[in-house]
Amino acid sequence: MNLKNIQTEVDAAYLYQILAEAETDPAIANVFRQMSEIENSHAQAFAQKFNLTPDRLPKPSRRAKTLKLIGRLFGNDYILGALLDTEKGLSNSVVASRKKNQMEGSVSDTAHVTILKNILQTSENVSASNLARFEKRHRSVGGNALRAAVLGGNDGLVSNFSLVMGIAGATSGQSEVLLAGVAGLLAGALSMALGEWISVKSSQELFENQMQLEMDELEANPETEEKELALIYMSKGIAEEQARQMAGEVMKNKDQAHQVLVKEELGINAEDLKGSAMEAAITSFVLFAVGAIIPVIPFFMLGGTKAILISALLSAIGLFGIGSAITLFTGRSVLYSGSRQVIFGLAAAAITFGIGKLIGVSIAG
Repeated sequence: MNLKNIQTEVDAAYLYQILAEAETDPAIANVFRQMSEIENSHAQAFAQKFNLTPDRLPKPSRRAKTLKLIGRLFGNDYILGALLDTEKGLSNSVVASRKKNQMEGSVSDTAHVTILKNILQTSENVSASNLARFEKRHRSVGGNALRAAVLGGNDGLVSNFSLVMGIAGATSGQSEVLLAGVAGLLAGALSMALGEWISVKSSQELFENQMQLEMDELEANPETEEKELALIYMSKGIAEEQARQMAGEVMKNKDQAHQVLVKEELGINAEDLKGSAMEAAITSFVLFAVGAIIPVIPFFMLGGTKAILISALLSAIGLFGIGSAITLFTGRSVLYSGSRQVIFGLAAAAITFGIGKLIGVSIAG
């Protein structure tokens, strides 16, 4: 921690106080006041390391005063956004310092970021009964199979269609195109499956490690965890007394408290960890292979221009089908989404076919 970071703490305390004075929701205003007090205490604690007395702490900087002016002119959301960036920067700095000094990380390092995000996502005068409406949606590990299906099918079809057309442009031999198509299918499907497995598995291991760290902190310092949980509830618009009661009730059961804390502080839902990495990998492999086999099918029986045209036709139908399926998520027109997919896919294949043709002519010449 250096003098520049002390200035950052002073500025943060100053801006939190401004937000507290301007906030019309008493619960949120109280959170801002407490955040200001925390930042002030941080600044004073760090100042002592530099032998600075409290009266020698730096005044709010020009940047902080400019943010105050911007808040008056355009709304305090600008200040809140700037504070969120500041808290992220401080959090990253603390985490980096811990790693450099080989110190164990702490979930509390990011607690202020969590609180500010909750405030940004919560509208004015939120009641406890409506709290669930503002719960953040987190990426589900168990949902990787669906994502893998969409990406796998599309990637398999487009990439292998382009590969097959490139080889077909370079050579007129049926066996060469077939070999390249099957090799591309296997290589792509295995790569997708392995990548998906690593992605899901590493995410699960990361979450499990963070959850264990949170459990260690819960067992070592339950009072602090209860206070942080209460602040998070307060940042969502719950009255202070009710927030403290809720936090106290949660903390009575260690396992329940652990689940709530990892969800509120880390955004991790324990149910999300039940997704299977192998399921995602197999799904990715199969869907990539299904897409990749489509442009290869004609070359099992035919060769030359006829096989190329049939391959292009089958691929166009497959591309339109994928584009149509995407509308289930986007709400777009089937015709628009399907046609767009066909145009992009055919364009990619045409480019590789042209390049293959040029290379084939060059080699033949």
